[in-house]
Amino acid sequence: MLYQMYEFNHAVIAPLRALATAGLEFWQSPGNPLAETYVGRSATASLKMFERVTRRYAKPSFDIHEVEVAGQPVRITEEITLTKPFCHLLHFVKHLPQGQSPGRKVLLVAPMSGHYATLLRDTVQSMLPFYDIYITDWLDARTVPLSAGSFDLDDYVDYIIDMLRHMGDTASVMAVCQPSVPVLAAVSVMNEHDDPATPRSQILIGGPIDTRRSPTAVNKLAKEKGIDWFRQNVIMRVPFPHAGVMREVYPGFLQLTGFMTMNMDRHVDAHRELFWHMVEGDGDSAEKHEEFYDEYMSVMDLAAEFYLQTVDYVFIKHALPAGTFRHRGELITPQHITKTALMTIEGERDDISGQGQTQAAHDLCVALPESKRVHWLQPGVGHYGVFSGSRFRREVLPRIRDFIDTQSA
Repeated sequence: MLYQMYEFNHAVIAPLRALATAGLEFWQSPGNPLAETYVGRSATASLKMFERVTRRYAKPSFDIHEVEVAGQPVRITEEITLTKPFCHLLHFVKHLPQGQSPGRKVLLVAPMSGHYATLLRDTVQSMLPFYDIYITDWLDARTVPLSAGSFDLDDYVDYIIDMLRHMGDTASVMAVCQPSVPVLAAVSVMNEHDDPATPRSQILIGGPIDTRRSPTAVNKLAKEKGIDWFRQNVIMRVPFPHAGVMREVYPGFLQLTGFMTMNMDRHVDAHRELFWHMVEGDGDSAEKHEEFYDEYMSVMDLAAEFYLQTVDYVFIKHALPAGTFRHRGELITPQHITKTALMTIEGERDDISGQGQTQAAHDLCVALPESKRVHWLQPGVGHYGVFSGSRFRREVLPRIRDFIDTQSA
């Protein structure tokens, strides 16, 4: 009933949002002599805050149209090269001069943890000048009809394997946060079966390989509540008129509520500052705030099977480090990985994946020689700083490039 109530409230507020939008057009009109007065800016700020708070944020776009390669601007277009019921494989095509290589192929596996793949926009843009980038563009589960079937961790691992096969035998794979576990599982399967498309290298960034190490608030919550609590309290059916009607999901609006309440004071202060930036006419500061929250507030529903299995296997049973993780009934054996080099990256101040959780992958991949292993703890950054921002571009990316190029040579 909660999902239906959420949809009902959204529909009820729609006329008020329409009035707020009309009011914004009036107060922001160049022909309105009061538009740039204190009264006008206050009215605009109030109406805009109401519109933003009651809005359903759409999936953002990557908006990467050009990058600089070897000092020259290169046009970028997006191309879906593989379609799955719950994911598209998106390729950022570089329109280079004839004969110039786009670089080694890298599959970026975006987290399927509420936000869209655009969360890695800065990661993509930073790596594009050097590599041929593909990314997992996960779909909102409420848009996937029941006829498409279910989606669980087995399917997730299969998707990664299929995408690597689609890309060919020279790719590297890079997982950010949540997908570190299924990516390591997929690489294990491909090594075990001597798959021709086995990646040359894998980079795991801020991932929960072993959440028994430096457990965070997220890890402790899963352990304390147990899987039955999650099944009973956060799983709901998609209501009409969405295409995925009657599909069981972990709704995006519940996830967003969890994200916000973890740091509620910070978000309230940020929105208060936004209001006063608009009143004072500080457009640059207001625009930066809006850009951040347009991304942050855009969330998608997750398939219930995938979400519950992730909580159970990764955060409660610790199945991968405990040696009990299975894919299609077959035991996952990272200790048999010999072809795929391993790099792990952690943030010193990460409060989502604690220190040592990603590094634990090295303790599982015992067959790899030291020449095929790298671990980097990035000082001074939290969870997002290990894959985006100036510290990522300046300090983390050069190490990733050195690792990929060395292992691919």
